[in-house]
Amino acid sequence: MSAGSIDPVLALVDDVRFAFQPLINVKTGAVVAVEALCRPTGRTVRDLFREAAAHRRLTELDVGLARAAVSAAADHETLLPLHLNVFGGTVAHDLPRLELLRERLREVGRRERDVTLEIGPPFARLDPAELVAGVRALKEQGFQIAVDGVGEGDVPLVLIADVEPGMVKLDRGVVEGLPDSAPRRAVLESVRHLCEAAGADLVAEGVEDDRQLSALRRAGVRLVQGNLLAPPARRPPTTITVPGVAAEITDPAGQPVSTLAAGPRVTEFLSPATVLPVEVTADEVRGVLADHPEISGVVLVDEQNRPQFTIDRNRFLLAVTGPYGHALHAQRAASRLADEPRVVTTATTAIEALGLVTRSDQHRMYDDAIVVDEAGRCLGAVRAGHLIRGMADLKVEEAAALNPLTRLPGSDAIARDVGRRIAAGDVFAVSWLDIDGFKSVNDEVGFSAGDDLIRSVGRGLTDAATALPSVRVGHVGGDDFLLVADLDDLVPLSELLLDPEREAGGVPVTLSLATLVCTRSTVAGYDEASRLLAPLKHRAKDLTGSSWVMSRPGSEHVDVLRGEPRPTPTELHPEDPGRRAAPDQGPPRAGPGGGAPLAPGRGTART
Repeated sequence: MSAGSIDPVLALVDDVRFAFQPLINVKTGAVVAVEALCRPTGRTVRDLFREAAAHRRLTELDVGLARAAVSAAADHETLLPLHLNVFGGTVAHDLPRLELLRERLREVGRRERDVTLEIGPPFARLDPAELVAGVRALKEQGFQIAVDGVGEGDVPLVLIADVEPGMVKLDRGVVEGLPDSAPRRAVLESVRHLCEAAGADLVAEGVEDDRQLSALRRAGVRLVQGNLLAPPARRPPTTITVPGVAAEITDPAGQPVSTLAAGPRVTEFLSPATVLPVEVTADEVRGVLADHPEISGVVLVDEQNRPQFTIDRNRFLLAVTGPYGHALHAQRAASRLADEPRVVTTATTAIEALGLVTRSDQHRMYDDAIVVDEAGRCLGAVRAGHLIRGMADLKVEEAAALNPLTRLPGSDAIARDVGRRIAAGDVFAVSWLDIDGFKSVNDEVGFSAGDDLIRSVGRGLTDAATALPSVRVGHVGGDDFLLVADLDDLVPLSELLLDPEREAGGVPVTLSLATLVCTRSTVAGYDEASRLLAPLKHRAKDLTGSSWVMSRPGSEHVDVLRGEPRPTPTELHPEDPGRRAAPDQGPPRAGPGGGAPLAPGRGTART
């Protein structure tokens, strides 16, 4: 072939090498997948696509690079799930060309369900209906779908809702500024909440330093990718974990601790499963285990990818390599040496899965649990060691975050709950509760009685959170507590906290409750809500008896829902200067948020 007849697009593909970068679960340190990254010789990726666009063959280059990435991964015999990058325009305008990618997968023995297509921008000029239809067709073929570059460029957030991807990748431009930028943290929180609603996993790209990783952990992001943990390499990783990552997950400022928490879902500990067809022979399984010492076991699945058996590495190799083992088993079905799979669903909590593990027969205690979707198809495996480690670390995190007196979480947990509700567009209330004259209690009856009083209030808050599903409580120090609740729960919450008579060492004690009704349009976050609550707290403490006041941001009006104004000197009764005249009470009124009417005898003044 003469130089002039060389296909310019194919020449571009031939000039490319690939690097492989893992996606890592920072809760467990497990490598969950590997992304193939294009590395042209002597030029940039942008240069490649600019040249292909000049020949009007952009989608041809896009698919050609994806095919080449599959071949490169196959050369290294990696069994990890593979991530490939494709343009949204290829999916919307040239979907039939992706059939060439499926042909290459068949040539190397890969299945579509082992491949995630990361669909990236630009999106601005695409017909959304054509893109959604193309993604739906790819899903039907078995591909996993991710939306790439979210947070930068022209990725519309509605695309996540319409495409319903299994994964969303947060752009490195957002991650870069997280530690020092509250607005970028708000972007992360919004995308994370959107992913939760859409049932998608969130992956943070471009993690370069410890501060970025800490910020992501505090935000609850468990899947990350970046040079800090594992830079791109010429070969895919040959181990299933990244040393040192999981050891760093204990963070007192980590995930919020709820008094009602059922714990993380088992999917937070998900790792790829090594899947083989159910009819595979023992010798074929032995070959896979011999070539991949990092594999702990194999899942045997039917044609619909539903797990039928699991094979534990150690027990299997002991059977086939023992005396006469090869002669007895080699050419016979591997399922003869397999066990019934221990199946859990995506709704299973980690603590439930751990119970399944610990209740197993002794010889199966460390077998993997297999996670399936609603159709019973295998999504991956959860290793027993990861579960045990994760639950132990969770307990350490909880203990570090809890107040030693009340065993309640601190302000960080409340701050995250406020952020979540703002991101969701909820209408909710933040309340500040404290003990009236607490210093006098300590001075008069001693610190021990004061500690007992704080514990008693803490128990009351825990009981309230148990009885009212929307309530989250925190102990922020001393005699100060924070509460977050839906409006409908405010009246019963106030009754649970303020109705009981309290005392410390025989001295009667009252409480003050200040409530701020919040919406996304009136408060930007926890810091602003806390600042606006401070003057309300002083208004509540200006009242006598157990008191409750409520207001809204931007309003000068304060509802006095409980408690009485302090009497002026002229209101004091002459026979008993320490007593005040009871003011006119007025009729009962409905509580905020449509709750029950306030009981007679509670103040109803508006100031």
